Amino acid sequence: MIKKKALMTCLALIMAGCSGPKIHKDAVKPVIITESVKYDTDDPAIWVNPQDASKSLIIGTDKNEDGALYAFDLEGKIVQDKVVRGLKRPNNVDLVHGFVLGNDTIDIAVTGERLTHNLRVFSVPDMKPIDSGGIPMFVGETEVEYRDLMGVALYKRSSDGAVFVIMGRKTGPTDGTYLWQYRLEGTETGLVKATLVRKFGKYSGQFEIEAIAVDDELGYVYYSDEGVGVRKYYADPEKGNQELALFGTEGFAQDHEGISIFDSGNGKGFILVSDQQANAFHIFPREGTATDPHSHQVTKMVYVSTNESDGSEISNVSFNATFKKGIFVAMSDNKTFQYYRVEDILDIN
Repeated sequence: MIKKKALMTCLALIMAGCSGPKIHKDAVKPVIITESVKYDTDDPAIWVNPQDASKSLIIGTDKNEDGALYAFDLEGKIVQDKVVRGLKRPNNVDLVHGFVLGNDTIDIAVTGERLTHNLRVFSVPDMKPIDSGGIPMFVGETEVEYRDLMGVALYKRSSDGAVFVIMGRKTGPTDGTYLWQYRLEGTETGLVKATLVRKFGKYSGQFEIEAIAVDDELGYVYYSDEGVGVRKYYADPEKGNQELALFGTEGFAQDHEGISIFDSGNGKGFILVSDQQANAFHIFPREGTATDPHSHQVTKMVYVSTNESDGSEISNVSFNATFKKGIFVAMSDNKTFQYYRVEDILDIN
């Protein structure tokens, strides 16, 4: 059976008289394209090496029932001894620095295995599992489809350093409980446990919700309700479940996908949202307007050379001579990730 989203995409392509979205003639070209994964790239995360930024890593998912988390260096080469294989359809990935585990403070990466309904947690950069094989998510949901994991984002609360994971799924209820948020904590045995702290988030029921991104500094979580727009909530569960904004509701070809947040300082910056079928990214002001921090009106649309891009990530760190002002990483459907210079995408000095 052809699923609703796939059917509508096929119909749109047939009506357009083409086999797929075309790369725009003015598309920005990547500086580096990674080596190919085995099956299907989906989402990247950026690990910044605190000792030497030039030795940072890009962690990306290979979405398959025999899937993996791949590690790439800044030249796009696979770091083979850091690849985690045998994952059961990992979809999205996220990272956080400074997670307390016993007497240590480490960096962690998380992904969700759709086929096992488990959250997986790995220490970075060694990419060793610290989850006892997986942490069950959405326990108690009676419909199996409501436990098929997709989007994931980490949030580190600035007031106390508490770390939370916000988990999404392939489909779910439209009653405002689509996303579940868990607090992650280290145990005495050197593993990670997750405690459910809230259920929140509207869902249109139109397609699915995959991309989730958190702005730690400003304290907001954003997620793409595909075909509808980008929804915004407080990331701190103690601040309530009120929807703060729904933006990007016009001008997209079809699916709203990957979300990346660029910090340009002083609470300002940009929110980049993938317009998947247009091979483009819509750019919104991170800070909103002078009178309304939750008013995000599009300021620019940038065509890129990725094809059907799902996940993306961006950083303002000066990594090396190539990426002096930061790096933008976006998935492309030819089993690769593409690296762009931030200044080629954004209007920054």
